[in-house]
Amino acid sequence: MENAPIFTVNDLCYAYEKKYPALDHLSLSVSQGEGLVILGANGSGKSTLLKILDGLYFAEQGEVLAFGKPLTEAAFQEDAFNFDFRRRVSLIFQDTDVQLFMPSVWDEVAFAPLQLGLSNDEVKQQVEAALETLQIGKLRDRPPHQLSGGEKRRVALASVLSLSPEVWLLDEPTSGLDPRSQGWLVEFLRSQVKAGKTVVTATHDLAIAEQIATRIIVFNEAHQIAATGEPARILHDHELLHRCNLSHYHLHEA
Repeated sequence: MENAPIFTVNDLCYAYEKKYPALDHLSLSVSQGEGLVILGANGSGKSTLLKILDGLYFAEQGEVLAFGKPLTEAAFQEDAFNFDFRRRVSLIFQDTDVQLFMPSVWDEVAFAPLQLGLSNDEVKQQVEAALETLQIGKLRDRPPHQLSGGEKRRVALASVLSLSPEVWLLDEPTSGLDPRSQGWLVEFLRSQVKAGKTVVTATHDLAIAEQIATRIIVFNEAHQIAATGEPARILHDHELLHRCNLSHYHLHEA
């Protein structure tokens, strides 16, 4: 069904150590093929939401559905569910050093396809395609930890692209990138949405939100949803952005 929900979140609550609130009674949905931006100041809970959508954390209250099925710790104990979900949904962390651990770029990009039990020829084909798309073929033998921030981001993206996931979850993807790398990343994310992928990006960067979003959800500093809507309306609501600590008014001396 066109635009069927990928994720449905109902009355979600989550607190770290059960006493530091991160998400407070959130309800939202993510539709197939949309470029959704979760816009919020640092500490508003947007990164926590991505980790819950990726099955790394689990709701303490409320319900989260992925592809119509409950996203619970028990569900991931079932090999079939775990395999299918990890094949379809991938998260790019804000700190790429957390994500990159193999001795070479080639090994990094090949790691996920190898876990799927593909043949060597299939793995080679998918890795080469990802390296070409991300324009990092010349880095194939380099250790990831020796690369620049922009190069690491491309390797992390390639390691996900080699799986061809249906859903991309990205946490502050422009963090630490120079303007040229940011421009390239914007075009890459746009291309994924055009290809029918679902892209959910958590950021406080208003500029990238304007360029990649088909819809925006704004988090406030009380870890709740302050607004949701079309990018043009949200990004021109200066009172909303100021209230959610996403912009500030310039003060001028009299």
